[in-house]
Amino acid sequence: MKLKITVIYGSVRSDRQGIKPSKFFINKLREREVEVHFIDPLIFPLPFLDKMFKEYNPENAPENMKKISDILTDSDGFLIVTGEYNHSIPPALKNLLDHFQREYFFKPSAIVSYSAGNYAGVRSAVHLRAVLAELGTPSISSMFPIAQVQNAFDDDGNALNDFYEKRSKRFLDEFIWYTEALKKARETGVPY
Repeated sequence: MKLKITVIYGSVRSDRQGIKPSKFFINKLREREVEVHFIDPLIFPLPFLDKMFKEYNPENAPENMKKISDILTDSDGFLIVTGEYNHSIPPALKNLLDHFQREYFFKPSAIVSYSAGNYAGVRSAVHLRAVLAELGTPSISSMFPIAQVQNAFDDDGNALNDFYEKRSKRFLDEFIWYTEALKKARETGVPY
C-alpha cells in the first residue's frame, strides 16, 4: 500500500532554519518509499484568511488554494514542521492550515517542532496539537522536538548528529503505522 504524506512547513522568515529538518524528513520518508508532497507558504502564498477554500466556488478559488487542496486531499497523512514564535505556532502556518478543513479528515498528523534555543519548540507543538485535532487530523502521541536547530542539520537536511537519525526511526515508525491504519479504515468508510 503506497502512502502519500505531505510535509507542511510553516515559516516565511528570511534565513529559515526549519527548512533543514523539513528536508531531513522528506528524505527519511522517501527512503521508506513514501510519496512525499511538500507545502511551503513561500511556494504557495495565501492571503490572510477571509474565506476557507470550501466557501469558494471551485472555479473562482485562488489558484494556490486549489493546488493545496488537491495536495491535501491526495494525502494519507501530514507531517507538520513548526517553529516557535512567542510560545506558539508561526502565523503563516496557522493561516495555511485554517484555509482548509475536510481535506484533513480522518488522516493522522505528526509534529516536528524546533527552536534556536533549548526548548525545541515544544510550546508551539502543544498549541499545534489542539489545532490539528480540531481540523480533523489528530496528531500521533510522539513529537519530534529539535533544540538549537541551526546546529542540528546542514543545508541539505542531513543530520549533524546520529541522535536525530535514531530518534527519527521510532517517530516515523509510529507515524507510518497510524497512517497505514487510518488509510485502511477510510477504505471501508468514515463516520460522516
